[in-house]
Amino acid sequence: MKKTLIMTSSTFHSKNNMRDEFFSILKLVSGEEIFALVCVDESEDDPILVLHNPIKMTPIPHVGNASQLNYIKVTPWMEMTTEDMYVLKMDKVITMIECRDKKLIAIYKQYVEDEQNSGGVEIFKPKVNTGKVKLSTDLGYVSSVEQKRESLEKIFKEDIKDTKDTKES
Repeated sequence: MKKTLIMTSSTFHSKNNMRDEFFSILKLVSGEEIFALVCVDESEDDPILVLHNPIKMTPIPHVGNASQLNYIKVTPWMEMTTEDMYVLKMDKVITMIECRDKKLIAIYKQYVEDEQNSGGVEIFKPKVNTGKVKLSTDLGYVSSVEQKRESLEKIFKEDIKDTKDTKES
């Protein structure tokens, strides 16, 4: 989905002032590396970047061979929002390159499509009776305190009886 107008600081930036969109990998001053579809807006003195659906891609090396890449973990750059467009000033960017890697672009497009179809951030609704857990033997529940006390007293009394019997013999 392409948006033709972006509003920042009460200034409208139209598509006419932007260069073509391109896929880019950006290294930010915060240390983050993000992948996004980027437009450069040069309508003002200080150019700004318009990022469409920025994501973080983390390579996960193969267990047997660390140099072989088998998986890429993809997460949204901003995890708690459903926005798909962000404005970034150039002073927050250390470097950026245009990405022409067809595999990375395919991963990005698939992720964006999946996110648009999923509906975005899930809303967590806690249960009414939070904090109450039904006890079970899986949680370590064996008996009530009263039952356990009686059981331990019985074992203690039997142990004392056995100790007296061995001393008398």
